[in-house]
Amino acid sequence: MALQFSDAGKEDLPNIVAIYNSTIASRMVTADTAPVSVESKLAWFHEHNRNTRPLLMVHDDTTLIGWMSLQDFYGRPAYNGTAEISIYIDEKHRGKGYGKKILQHAMATAANYQVHTLVGFIFAHNTPSLKLFASQGFEQWGNLKNIAVMDNIERSLTIMGKRLY
Repeated sequence: MALQFSDAGKEDLPNIVAIYNSTIASRMVTADTAPVSVESKLAWFHEHNRNTRPLLMVHDDTTLIGWMSLQDFYGRPAYNGTAEISIYIDEKHRGKGYGKKILQHAMATAANYQVHTLVGFIFAHNTPSLKLFASQGFEQWGNLKNIAVMDNIERSLTIMGKRLY
């Protein structure tokens, strides 16, 4: 079954936050160390727009699989063609190949959002995500050594990037 992508509405924010919060305990995906609230994500939600920085809900038939967003890379006009991609998948659907399909969709539609370059910020110990991005032609563009501390363990951040066109 093909995935369906739709613009997220404010009514989707509780599901977005729930999926995001489900990744925190693993210390593999986000630098947040405690659950976030829907209210705390409102400003982030409003930073997205359907024309250049989408926040998309991902469904398989009628089942919510996860969400994907493109965000400004650095917030300066010269970087407008570059976007940071985030992909979060509901825990019931992880490890089933959906991440690959979502990343492929992002690459195929990036030009619609005036994006020619995608970057992903991935913890260096998150081997599954690093492998996913590498399998789609992303290269390691940077390594921020021991930049995060979670549970008294220093963690490095890998920057994966791909020029699309």
